[in-house]
Amino acid sequence: MIDDVSDIRSFYDRNVENEHSRLERHPVERDVTWRFLDKYLPPTGKILDIGAGTGVYTVPLARKGYSVTAVDFSPNLIERCKDRIRELGLRNRVRCLVADARDLSEVTDTEYDAVLIMGPLYHLVEEEDRKTALKEVHNRMKPGGIIFSAFISRYGFWSDVMHTIPHYIEYQDDVRSVLEGGKDLDLPSWGPGGFRAYFATVPEIDSLHEQQGFETLAVAGVEPAGIAADDQYKKLTDNQRVLWLDLMFEISTEPSLAGASCHILYIGKRIK
Repeated sequence: MIDDVSDIRSFYDRNVENEHSRLERHPVERDVTWRFLDKYLPPTGKILDIGAGTGVYTVPLARKGYSVTAVDFSPNLIERCKDRIRELGLRNRVRCLVADARDLSEVTDTEYDAVLIMGPLYHLVEEEDRKTALKEVHNRMKPGGIIFSAFISRYGFWSDVMHTIPHYIEYQDDVRSVLEGGKDLDLPSWGPGGFRAYFATVPEIDSLHEQQGFETLAVAGVEPAGIAADDQYKKLTDNQRVLWLDLMFEISTEPSLAGASCHILYIGKRIK
Protein backbone atom coordinates (compact mmCIF):
# COMPACT_ATOMS: atom_id res chain seq x y z
CA MET A 1 0.00 0.00 0.00
CA ILE A 2 1.39 3.38 -1.03
CA ASP A 3 -0.68 6.05 0.69
CA ASP A 4 -1.42 6.47 4.39
CA VAL A 5 -5.20 6.88 4.53
CA SER A 6 -5.50 7.18 8.31
CA ASP A 7 -6.67 10.79 7.93
CA ILE A 8 -9.52 9.68 5.66
CA ARG A 9 -10.44 6.86 8.04
CA SER A 10 -10.56 9.36 10.91
CA PHE A 11 -12.77 11.67 8.86
CA TYR A 12 -15.38 8.93 8.48
CA ASP A 13 -15.02 7.69 12.06
CA ARG A 14 -15.94 11.22 13.19
CA ASN A 15 -18.84 11.62 10.76
CA VAL A 16 -20.88 8.43 11.05
CA GLU A 17 -24.35 9.98 11.12
CA ASN A 18 -23.51 12.46 8.38
CA GLU A 19 -22.37 9.61 6.15
CA HIS A 20 -25.41 7.52 7.08
CA SER A 21 -27.78 10.25 5.88
CA ARG A 22 -25.77 11.45 2.87
CA LEU A 23 -27.92 9.79 0.22
CA GLU A 24 -31.07 11.11 1.88
CA ARG A 25 -29.69 14.56 1.13
CA HIS A 26 -28.77 13.50 -2.42
CA PRO A 27 -31.70 11.39 -3.63
CA VAL A 28 -30.95 11.91 -7.33
CA GLU A 29 -27.60 10.14 -6.95
CA ARG A 30 -29.24 7.39 -4.89
CA ASP A 31 -32.18 6.75 -7.21
CA VAL A 32 -30.22 6.85 -10.48
CA THR A 33 -27.63 4.50 -8.96
CA TRP A 34 -30.39 2.08 -7.97
CA ARG A 35 -31.69 2.08 -11.53
CA PHE A 36 -28.27 0.81 -12.66
CA LEU A 37 -28.09 -1.73 -9.86
CA ASP A 38 -31.53 -3.06 -10.77
CA LYS A 39 -30.57 -3.23 -14.45
CA TYR A 40 -27.21 -4.98 -14.14
CA LEU A 41 -27.26 -7.04 -10.92
CA PRO A 42 -27.98 -10.76 -11.31
CA PRO A 43 -31.37 -11.74 -9.86
CA THR A 44 -29.73 -13.72 -7.03
CA GLY A 45 -26.25 -14.34 -5.66
CA LYS A 46 -23.45 -13.05 -3.50
CA ILE A 47 -22.42 -9.38 -3.39
CA LEU A 48 -19.26 -7.80 -2.01
CA ASP A 49 -19.96 -4.23 -0.86
CA ILE A 50 -16.65 -2.39 -0.35
CA GLY A 51 -16.92 1.02 1.28
CA ALA A 52 -20.24 -0.16 2.66
CA GLY A 53 -20.36 2.52 5.34
CA THR A 54 -23.46 2.16 7.49
CA GLY A 55 -25.08 -0.17 4.98
CA VAL A 56 -26.92 2.22 2.70
CA TYR A 57 -26.69 -0.34 -0.13
CA THR A 58 -25.99 -3.44 2.00
CA VAL A 59 -29.31 -3.32 3.85
CA PRO A 60 -31.65 -3.02 0.85
CA LEU A 61 -29.61 -5.61 -1.08
CA ALA A 62 -29.93 -8.05 1.82
CA ARG A 63 -33.66 -7.33 1.97
CA LYS A 64 -33.87 -8.24 -1.71
CA GLY A 65 -32.43 -11.65 -0.83
CA TYR A 66 -28.76 -11.26 -1.74
CA SER A 67 -25.98 -12.58 0.49
CA VAL A 68 -23.79 -9.55 1.21
CA THR A 69 -20.28 -9.13 2.59
CA ALA A 70 -20.02 -5.52 3.82
CA VAL A 71 -16.49 -4.08 4.07
CA ASP A 72 -15.32 -0.68 5.25
CA PHE A 73 -12.03 0.67 6.60
CA SER A 74 -13.85 2.76 9.23
CA PRO A 75 -14.56 0.71 12.39
CA ASN A 76 -17.22 3.19 13.47
CA LEU A 77 -19.12 2.94 10.19
CA ILE A 78 -19.03 -0.86 10.30
CA GLU A 79 -20.30 -0.87 13.90
CA ARG A 80 -23.25 1.28 12.80
CA CYS A 81 -23.83 -1.14 9.93
CA LYS A 82 -23.75 -4.13 12.31
CA ASP A 83 -26.28 -2.43 14.59
CA ARG A 84 -28.67 -1.94 11.67
CA ILE A 85 -28.24 -5.52 10.50
CA ARG A 86 -29.06 -6.82 14.01
CA GLU A 87 -32.05 -4.50 14.40
CA LEU A 88 -33.50 -5.58 11.05
CA GLY A 89 -32.92 -9.30 11.56
CA LEU A 90 -30.58 -9.64 8.57
CA ARG A 91 -27.60 -11.32 10.25
CA ASN A 92 -28.12 -14.51 8.25
CA ARG A 93 -27.60 -12.56 5.01
CA VAL A 94 -24.83 -10.08 5.89
CA ARG A 95 -21.24 -10.43 7.07
CA CYS A 96 -19.45 -7.23 8.17
CA LEU A 97 -15.67 -6.76 8.04
CA VAL A 98 -13.21 -3.94 8.72
CA ALA A 99 -10.66 -3.89 5.89
CA ASP A 100 -8.81 -1.60 3.50
CA ALA A 101 -9.89 -1.91 -0.15
CA ARG A 102 -6.24 -2.46 -1.08
CA ASP A 103 -5.96 -5.54 1.15
CA LEU A 104 -9.00 -7.81 1.15
CA SER A 105 -7.22 -10.82 2.61
CA GLU A 106 -10.00 -11.05 5.21
CA VAL A 107 -12.44 -11.68 2.35
CA THR A 108 -11.71 -15.32 1.61
CA ASP A 109 -14.54 -15.97 -0.85
CA THR A 110 -13.57 -15.77 -4.53
CA GLU A 111 -16.96 -16.40 -6.12
CA TYR A 112 -18.84 -13.10 -5.84
CA ASP A 113 -21.48 -12.47 -8.49
CA ALA A 114 -21.15 -8.69 -8.12
CA VAL A 115 -19.03 -6.10 -6.34
CA LEU A 116 -19.90 -2.56 -5.29
CA ILE A 117 -16.99 -0.22 -4.62
CA MET A 118 -18.88 3.01 -3.99
CA GLY A 119 -16.33 5.26 -2.35
CA PRO A 120 -12.87 3.77 -1.86
CA LEU A 121 -11.64 4.54 -5.38
CA TYR A 122 -12.16 8.26 -4.94
CA HIS A 123 -10.27 8.26 -1.65
CA LEU A 124 -7.27 6.40 -3.08
CA VAL A 125 -5.41 9.36 -4.47
CA GLU A 126 -2.49 7.36 -5.90
CA GLU A 127 -3.09 5.49 -9.15
CA GLU A 128 -1.24 2.37 -7.98
CA ASP A 129 -3.55 2.15 -4.98
CA ARG A 130 -6.62 2.32 -7.24
CA LYS A 131 -5.16 -0.43 -9.42
CA THR A 132 -4.41 -2.55 -6.36
CA ALA A 133 -7.98 -2.20 -5.09
CA LEU A 134 -9.38 -3.28 -8.46
CA LYS A 135 -7.02 -6.26 -8.58
CA GLU A 136 -8.26 -7.29 -5.13
CA VAL A 137 -11.84 -7.02 -6.39
CA HIS A 138 -11.11 -8.87 -9.63
CA ASN A 139 -9.59 -11.79 -7.73
CA ARG A 140 -12.77 -12.26 -5.71
CA MET A 141 -15.29 -12.23 -8.55
CA LYS A 142 -16.71 -14.95 -10.72
CA PRO A 143 -15.91 -14.66 -14.45
CA GLY A 144 -18.77 -12.59 -15.82
CA GLY A 145 -19.32 -10.94 -12.43
CA ILE A 146 -20.47 -7.32 -12.44
CA ILE A 147 -18.60 -4.42 -10.83
CA PHE A 148 -20.11 -1.05 -9.88
CA SER A 149 -17.57 1.61 -8.90
CA ALA A 150 -18.05 5.26 -8.02
CA PHE A 151 -15.84 8.28 -8.68
CA ILE A 152 -16.01 12.02 -8.06
CA SER A 153 -15.81 13.93 -11.32
CA ARG A 154 -12.93 16.35 -11.74
CA TYR A 155 -15.25 18.82 -13.47
CA GLY A 156 -18.71 18.04 -12.12
CA PHE A 157 -18.06 18.45 -8.41
CA TRP A 158 -17.50 22.22 -8.59
CA SER A 159 -21.25 22.90 -8.29
CA ASP A 160 -21.26 21.15 -4.93
CA VAL A 161 -18.17 23.08 -3.84
CA MET A 162 -19.81 26.40 -4.74
CA HIS A 163 -22.89 25.46 -2.71
CA THR A 164 -21.12 24.12 0.37
CA ILE A 165 -17.65 25.69 0.65
CA PRO A 166 -17.52 28.68 -1.73
CA HIS A 167 -14.34 29.98 -0.07
CA TYR A 168 -12.46 27.01 -1.55
CA ILE A 169 -12.05 28.99 -4.79
CA GLU A 170 -9.64 31.30 -2.94
CA TYR A 171 -7.17 28.39 -2.56
CA GLN A 172 -5.96 28.68 -6.13
CA ASP A 173 -3.06 26.22 -5.69
CA ASP A 174 -5.60 23.59 -4.66
CA VAL A 175 -7.93 24.44 -7.54
CA ARG A 176 -5.11 24.12 -10.06
CA SER A 177 -3.96 20.85 -8.47
CA VAL A 178 -7.44 19.34 -8.89
CA LEU A 179 -7.85 20.56 -12.46
CA GLU A 180 -4.39 19.51 -13.61
CA GLY A 181 -3.86 16.29 -11.68
CA GLY A 182 -7.02 15.37 -9.83
CA LYS A 183 -5.55 15.89 -6.35
CA ASP A 184 -6.29 18.38 -3.58
CA LEU A 185 -3.14 19.83 -2.02
CA ASP A 186 -4.22 21.45 1.20
CA LEU A 187 -6.62 19.60 3.51
CA PRO A 188 -7.44 22.60 5.73
CA SER A 189 -8.95 24.40 2.75
CA TRP A 190 -11.90 21.99 2.99
CA GLY A 191 -12.65 23.18 6.52
CA PRO A 192 -12.57 21.33 9.86
CA GLY A 193 -11.71 17.66 9.43
CA GLY A 194 -10.71 17.93 5.78
CA PHE A 195 -11.75 15.71 2.89
CA ARG A 196 -8.98 14.26 0.74
CA ALA A 197 -9.92 12.64 -2.55
CA TYR A 198 -8.94 11.92 -6.13
CA PHE A 199 -11.08 13.57 -8.81
CA ALA A 200 -11.31 11.52 -12.01
CA THR A 201 -11.99 12.17 -15.68
CA VAL A 202 -14.34 9.96 -17.68
CA PRO A 203 -11.72 8.59 -20.13
CA GLU A 204 -9.36 7.40 -17.39
CA ILE A 205 -12.14 5.47 -15.61
CA ASP A 206 -12.67 3.10 -18.55
CA SER A 207 -8.96 2.57 -18.97
CA LEU A 208 -8.34 1.93 -15.28
CA HIS A 209 -10.87 -0.90 -15.18
CA GLU A 210 -10.03 -2.40 -18.55
CA GLN A 211 -6.36 -2.69 -17.57
CA GLN A 212 -7.46 -4.87 -14.64
CA GLY A 213 -9.55 -7.27 -16.73
CA PHE A 214 -12.98 -5.67 -16.90
CA GLU A 215 -15.17 -4.98 -19.90
CA THR A 216 -16.99 -1.65 -19.78
CA LEU A 217 -20.77 -1.91 -19.87
CA ALA A 218 -21.71 1.68 -18.99
CA VAL A 219 -20.33 4.92 -17.55
CA ALA A 220 -22.97 7.26 -16.15
CA GLY A 221 -23.34 10.57 -14.42
CA VAL A 222 -25.64 9.81 -11.51
CA GLU A 223 -26.62 13.45 -11.03
CA PRO A 224 -27.36 14.24 -14.69
CA ALA A 225 -29.68 17.12 -13.87
CA GLY A 226 -27.07 18.81 -11.67
CA ILE A 227 -26.60 18.53 -7.91
CA ALA A 228 -28.83 21.56 -7.30
CA ALA A 229 -31.80 19.49 -8.54
CA ASP A 230 -31.95 17.45 -5.30
CA ASP A 231 -34.12 19.94 -3.42
CA GLN A 232 -36.62 20.18 -6.24
CA TYR A 233 -36.58 16.42 -6.82
CA LYS A 234 -37.64 15.84 -3.20
CA LYS A 235 -40.73 18.01 -3.75
CA LEU A 236 -42.04 16.14 -6.80
CA THR A 237 -45.23 14.13 -6.69
CA ASP A 238 -44.83 10.36 -7.00
CA ASN A 239 -45.71 10.28 -10.71
CA GLN A 240 -43.58 13.30 -11.56
CA ARG A 241 -40.63 11.85 -9.64
CA VAL A 242 -40.84 8.58 -11.57
CA LEU A 243 -41.01 10.39 -14.89
CA TRP A 244 -38.08 12.65 -14.04
CA LEU A 245 -36.11 9.64 -12.83
CA ASP A 246 -36.88 7.85 -16.10
CA LEU A 247 -35.49 10.82 -18.00
CA MET A 248 -32.36 11.19 -15.85
CA PHE A 249 -31.59 7.49 -16.12
CA GLU A 250 -32.03 7.62 -19.90
CA ILE A 251 -29.66 10.57 -20.39
CA SER A 252 -27.14 9.68 -17.66
CA THR A 253 -24.78 7.81 -20.01
CA GLU A 254 -24.49 10.70 -22.46
CA PRO A 255 -20.72 11.42 -22.25
CA SER A 256 -20.98 15.17 -21.65
CA LEU A 257 -23.42 14.62 -18.77
CA ALA A 258 -21.27 11.91 -17.20
CA GLY A 259 -18.35 14.30 -16.91
CA ALA A 260 -20.56 17.14 -15.67
CA SER A 261 -22.12 15.06 -12.89
CA CYS A 262 -20.64 15.26 -9.40
CA HIS A 263 -20.41 11.46 -9.15
CA ILE A 264 -19.63 9.04 -11.97
CA LEU A 265 -20.73 5.40 -11.87
CA TYR A 266 -18.81 2.74 -13.78
CA ILE A 267 -20.42 -0.60 -14.58
CA GLY A 268 -18.25 -3.39 -15.92
CA LYS A 269 -17.93 -7.16 -16.24
CA ARG A 270 -15.01 -9.40 -15.32
CA ILE A 271 -13.84 -10.97 -18.57
CA LYS A 272 -10.61 -12.76 -17.60
